[in-house]
Amino acid sequence: MIIGIGVDVVSIDRFQQVLERTPTMRDRLFTDAEKVLPVGSLAGRFAAKEALAKALGAPAGLHWIHAEVVNDEHGKPSFLIHGSVAALAEELGVHSIHLSISHDGGIASAMVVAEGA
Repeated sequence: MIIGIGVDVVSIDRFQQVLERTPTMRDRLFTDAEKVLPVGSLAGRFAAKEALAKALGAPAGLHWIHAEVVNDEHGKPSFLIHGSVAALAEELGVHSIHLSISHDGGIASAMVVAEGA
């Protein structure tokens, strides 16, 4: 059963400008492993986190660093969730989160499907 679907699109140039204007943003949005990635990858991860929040109903109180985007050995992205994000996912009955991220033409986009029993 699908519990929620989320989609988000981010302009990579605008996202880079925001990171330059507000350096502390990296610490609020990304884990230590994510922070070192190039801006296009960060924009994609931000889109993924926004899409995840939307799939979970976009409640207040989610912490961005409680959802880390990781890639397997083939490059397939997925989430490692804990803290506030894991608690909400458990409350909603989410047992699987599907993630797709794309970058093209200066845009990063992501789609998330939260699935339950």
